[in-house]
Amino acid sequence: MDALSGGESNVSDLVSALNITQSAVSQQLAVLKSAGLVSERSEGRFRHYRLQAKPLTQVAAWVGRYRAYLERELDALGRVLDAMPEDLPPRAPPKQKRRPR
Repeated sequence: MDALSGGESNVSDLVSALNITQSAVSQQLAVLKSAGLVSERSEGRFRHYRLQAKPLTQVAAWVGRYRAYLERELDALGRVLDAMPEDLPPRAPPKQKRRPR
């Protein structure tokens, strides 16, 4: 997705930019297309791919609904950590379980 964020690219451009195989690029593009995150346009023997941002705005909106909750939880965790004494004695490492032979 990052490689397509700069604009339209074909598979050869993406292979060069990402330094991965053509097969890997094609597989990832197929996944992104099926998710509606990439569109495809043919020009001669080349196919050009473009990032589709609209589904990403829907994801951002969904995540945004939970942002306040997550911030409250992280703030609570921060208060607990701040209240802990800094000079706690070191913990003994956990005992390793022996495997049966």
